[in-house]
Amino acid sequence: MSSIATSPAALLQLLAPSLRLVADATPRVEIVDAARLRSEGAAIIAWSAAFSVESDVVAAAQWLARAAAKVAGIESASIAPLYAARASGGYEGLTVPALNLRSQVFDMSRTALELAASIDGAALIFELARSEQTYTFQRPADYATSIFCGAIAAGWRGPLFIQGDHYQFVAAKYAKDPDGVAGEIARACRLAVDAGYRNIDIDASTLVDLSLPTIAEQQRVNVERSAEVAALIRELEPAGIEISVGGEIGEVGKSNSTVEELAAYLDGFAVALERLRPGARGLRKVSVQTGTSHGGVPLPGGGVATVALDFGVLESLGALARERGLAGAVQHGASTLPDELFGRFPEVGTAEIHLATGFQNALYDHPAFPAELRSEISAWLHANAADEAKAGDTEEQFLYRTRKKALGPFKRALWEIPRKEEILASQRERLATLFGRLGVAGSRQIVDRYVPLTPEPLPAVPEGLLAATR
Repeated sequence: MSSIATSPAALLQLLAPSLRLVADATPRVEIVDAARLRSEGAAIIAWSAAFSVESDVVAAAQWLARAAAKVAGIESASIAPLYAARASGGYEGLTVPALNLRSQVFDMSRTALELAASIDGAALIFELARSEQTYTFQRPADYATSIFCGAIAAGWRGPLFIQGDHYQFVAAKYAKDPDGVAGEIARACRLAVDAGYRNIDIDASTLVDLSLPTIAEQQRVNVERSAEVAALIRELEPAGIEISVGGEIGEVGKSNSTVEELAAYLDGFAVALERLRPGARGLRKVSVQTGTSHGGVPLPGGGVATVALDFGVLESLGALARERGLAGAVQHGASTLPDELFGRFPEVGTAEIHLATGFQNALYDHPAFPAELRSEISAWLHANAADEAKAGDTEEQFLYRTRKKALGPFKRALWEIPRKEEILASQRERLATLFGRLGVAGSRQIVDRYVPLTPEPLPAVPEGLLAATR
């Protein structure tokens, strides 16, 4: 456990051996001791941002994380230039992993980046879905702060890819209040961009209506709402930076996507975006359904069912996407697949793969996870998530389906697990396997070649932080 500051002044005092704030005409951060910042200061910032009950401390820590990262040579970046290179044949044999970190985010991002640096890899994304924000107690600013601090602690340099995943139009809510849901997505995009996200995936695939007679009609609402959000993102993006925007045609866990559906979606999207914002850059990738489901399907006695993933669908849709100037197709719901399948994704040209539940499972199911905490979480789930039980569920299935909902309420306990380093070592082994099979090793060269490090001005210094220097 690291120190948690009680005030902005106390935060600066805790950081004094490694970092200082120069509050002159142009306030800035100076690194006093880089090694100590990595070993101690980054954790102080991360823990203070995550667990302080004082809003001025949280704001100060969030700003310092971003400022310290910048001074350390780390910039939040868009992966769009790399994906443009993929579309034009600039590289092959790489499927970029997008890691949905739901818990222990500071330590997990540090672990992932330390591993990536050790294999000369740089093509990896850290992401969080809108739904994950709710049950993990992480707004975009919270998540980005933990990632920035993890990068500092890892000694990272260069572009850092942070992504908003599944900015989704919830179908049931949309049916009752379409414009209200659209407004929610717009607000979410603003918060993400303000927090430093430079990659956002739009998901209006939930609005596809397969009862309509033609594919174009089925995709129409998906097309229109996706284009509206993309147009807004183009309005919000900082000067000189193209935020990478992804779309989606097949709701994960439903019927497999088809070439005809993708063509109709891309055609319609191009027309709609041109109408809304003439000349605006469109999508860089598109998510499709190939037979997986988010989180996997739990079996009655424990474990997860085998998935019939259709690599042929993934390959044909990716080829069409690249013909249209995109990097290719994106695979969701894959983290619980067998290890031997992951080498197939680069082989069939998959642009990106989203990985989430496997890391959550590795945390909860690790032998070092405290039995007392496991029992406490189980009791909490029975008291607070009983309405999510499905008819016929066994105890194992109920807990597997619902335990993600405990990540927010038990966030601090999970960050403080006594044998955490043993769990992180196992996570590192899993990441090493994934990175190796997906082609991350050696990707630093292509990231450096195609993705410019574009410095951005920092947000205004929080008043409470400035006041602490007076």
